[in-house]
Amino acid sequence: MSRYAKKQQPSVQTQEQSMKIAKATQRPGQTKEQTKLIAQGIQKGIEQYKKQQKEKSRELNKKIKKVSGQISEHQKAAAHTEPAAQEVVYRQHGLPWVLLLLSWLGFAWYLFS
Repeated sequence: MSRYAKKQQPSVQTQEQSMKIAKATQRPGQTKEQTKLIAQGIQKGIEQYKKQQKEKSRELNKKIKKVSGQISEHQKAAAHTEPAAQEVVYRQHGLPWVLLLLSWLGFAWYLFS
């Protein structure tokens, strides 16, 4: 029994796409065999790119799953503990009111003098 899977044939779409690119970059005097070899190289590049993207996607999914698991654990732990009752007191400073009053007094003094 083989440990590794058999080499998969590239999809028809990938083959067509690589052949289209190879023909678009074809030089004058280039044989069909050379074009076919170029298409195979492009095809391998496309396959390698797809493998890299799948690997990145798997890694990202693992990270997302790990983070979401940590978040759910944190939420469960937070749900079990009673939140401390905190009273928020808002205190305004008197300086803005003093400045407003002084500006209005100054404006009134300017108009009436």
